[in-house]
Amino acid sequence: MKTKRIVLYGLFIAIILLMAFTPIGYIKMPFVEITLITIPVIVGAVTMGPVAGLVLGTVFGLTSFAQCFGMSKFGTTLFSINPFFTFIICVVARALMGYLCGVIFKAFEKRGNTSVWAFGVSSVAGALLNTLFFVGFLLILFGNSDYIMAMRGGANVLAFLAAFVGINGLVEAIACGIVGTAISKALHKVTKAD
Repeated sequence: MKTKRIVLYGLFIAIILLMAFTPIGYIKMPFVEITLITIPVIVGAVTMGPVAGLVLGTVFGLTSFAQCFGMSKFGTTLFSINPFFTFIICVVARALMGYLCGVIFKAFEKRGNTSVWAFGVSSVAGALLNTLFFVGFLLILFGNSDYIMAMRGGANVLAFLAAFVGINGLVEAIACGIVGTAISKALHKVTKAD
């Protein structure tokens, strides 16, 4: 079991790194980036548990923070405003997402529910938590910055959230719901087969 977990950690970390530093991890749009790297974090959290979700979420967060060094205009701008707050948004938000995604699936599993719905809810929750934590931390830590105020364009916070999160959260939730559910259900079956 220990060898299998090490192999799975290595596999998921390799996928996260591949996605982070190639175009498949982020769909870049003018003001937002749709993040697909949540998928391997969610699948790892569901198949290996909350601690794995925390570790994989942290790796994802570190790769997200690395984007702030010239690979992401949005991240670079946030980093120039406050590097420490940018680290919190990138790393802490993603670590929490991975951990809680694993906790959600564990709650289903403890009740004996490993139906497709348990995988689906956990996968969609991972995407929504990622968006919620990222945008929540963004508004708390950078909400009064000139950059975010300019992005808001005078809109109130709720209107800004709806526009900023709407497309981003919807696309991520759909992708994670479909792909995350299919992969985690199949992988869960294989990893529990021993």
